[in-house]
Amino acid sequence: MNERVVEAINRQVNSELSASYSYLGMFSWCERQKFTGAARWLRLQSQEEYMHGMKLLDFLLARDCDVDLRQIEAPHVSYNSLLDVFERALQQEQEVSRQIDELYETAFKEKAFAAVAELQWFLTEQVEEEKTGREIVTKLKMIGSDPSSLLEMDRELGARSGVEQPPSTAS
Repeated sequence: MNERVVEAINRQVNSELSASYSYLGMFSWCERQKFTGAARWLRLQSQEEYMHGMKLLDFLLARDCDVDLRQIEAPHVSYNSLLDVFERALQQEQEVSRQIDELYETAFKEKAFAAVAELQWFLTEQVEEEKTGREIVTKLKMIGSDPSSLLEMDRELGARSGVEQPPSTAS
């Protein structure tokens, strides 16, 4: 692969790991506020973002490319409400979708077709991530500050099962 594509994938590895770190900040806030179901959901989401970063890193290594791990900024750890947490999570997913689209465009223009094929999975994944985020935000807006509804929503978020491992490029 050419350097433009390798550089773009390395940037995305960093973005995925940064998203993982950001979800840890959200998890920590929820745990401290005793939204343990939301905390569980966000911790699993952090693990999922980490796996996305590793999937891209494994792809670089499978193609015998250099990996350039970069500094990750400290995540935001203070929120006004559970709605605030999930609105920020949705914004983050929308930004990641934009980044994946840009990466896909770069790979396509540079005729890095193995990367294009690898990125198909990420395009589909981001559609699901945004859909889930929008659904949670919509429900939290409907709930408002009703304590019993917030507790029920927290319970619903806590029912999330473990994170499914994405298909790997590495053998």
